Amino acid sequence: MSQRKLYAGAKLREVRGRLSLNQTDFARKLGVSLPYLNQMENNNRPVSTRVVLALAGEFGFDVTELSEGDAERVVTDMREALADPVFSDPPPLADLRLTASNAPGLARAFLELHRAYRQSNERLASMDEALGSAGEGVGQSPWEEVRDFFHYCDNYIDAVDRNAENFVEREGGDVKKALAAALRARGVTVEVADGPVRRFEGNVLTVSAQSPESTQLFQMLHQFALIEKDPILEATLDLARLSGQARDIAKVGLANYFAGAALMPYARFKAAAEDVRHDLELLAHRFNASLEQVAHRLSTLQRPGAKGVPFFFVRVDQAGTITKRHSATRLQFARYGGACPLWNVHRAFETPGQFLRQLAQTPDGVKYFCLARDVSKSGGSYSAPTRRLAIGLGCEVVHAKSIVYADGMDLSAPFEPIGISCRICNRAGCHQRSVPPLESRLQLDPNRRDILPYDVQP
Repeated sequence: MSQRKLYAGAKLREVRGRLSLNQTDFARKLGVSLPYLNQMENNNRPVSTRVVLALAGEFGFDVTELSEGDAERVVTDMREALADPVFSDPPPLADLRLTASNAPGLARAFLELHRAYRQSNERLASMDEALGSAGEGVGQSPWEEVRDFFHYCDNYIDAVDRNAENFVEREGGDVKKALAAALRARGVTVEVADGPVRRFEGNVLTVSAQSPESTQLFQMLHQFALIEKDPILEATLDLARLSGQARDIAKVGLANYFAGAALMPYARFKAAAEDVRHDLELLAHRFNASLEQVAHRLSTLQRPGAKGVPFFFVRVDQAGTITKRHSATRLQFARYGGACPLWNVHRAFETPGQFLRQLAQTPDGVKYFCLARDVSKSGGSYSAPTRRLAIGLGCEVVHAKSIVYADGMDLSAPFEPIGISCRICNRAGCHQRSVPPLESRLQLDPNRRDILPYDVQP
């Protein structure tokens, strides 16, 4: 057993209640005095080895349930919630441990309350979308419904992720070998030819000759997921309870998720990311993936008990419209229109082939390390148009030291102020503001003009 004393009063009370025993009878069966049991149940004394053995011998109780794992996870979650700038003076760690051990129900209620608070902020963000969707009503579109499904899963789908990982690891981690064997067993023939990115007709899977090898492999894995992994995709969709067209869209998203998880299996990819300190180019080379695929995969490393650095990931076009977004951080993206123009992702188009770094702070006081790069994609021929896109990847600055791109930066330097959307950003005097914030009063003076024609009042 660990040398650390085990306080599990709440679990002891739960066990006693499950057995329908009063304290006197429970103490007698455990071979301890009533006062001693009372002290253990109130965490005034640690659970003794004698009691642990009695629980196993007398009741056949799985003593691993007494482990502090649950309490420690609750403590971790509370520390994360209390890091929110809304809490100016969070309680000490010792108080959090006492709460998690003695009043786990209260701790979980606090976490639910904080989650509801964050969601209310996100609902405010959705007002931005409603205001911008003239003629469409305020109902959620299927695309938004699917995006929220992935968002509230922390962009991590455990069943699909583990299934993809097991599929590859059974062949020793060789994704190409695993895929070739599986398609051959299904009687599927793969062809590389001119045409669309991917087409599946009969038993012939055709991928575009103009696509890079990483895209071809990703598209083959996507189609394999639709063919072979349909039961697990459908079961996941049943649990999601998505409506109509949203279900069809989500199925495509889940097949993409399977492809990314097979191309970059969770445990090996996480270990490699930590080893190279999240160097996107090295990871892309090691896993035969594109920079965008690697950045996206980094934002999904949220497996319970084995989480990676919580990243946000975003892709934008030249107009600043967000075309893909995922966040394992507190940063939430604008639901309508483009991203904040002060964010470095917009400048990536000016410096093709280069990584741009930025220290940024959002209006809620959270500080981020941000990385941006263009990932423009050739159409494959002289006459084909080039898709001009840029990606942004970032994390809270507390994690920056584990990111190679932050090397040499003064992490105590002034942080650039960025927002989410002008309608929900309350920064006063921003020179890039396009519209007034929703929840602020405006002061207008017809005889005075500054950067803006109005002043934003708190």
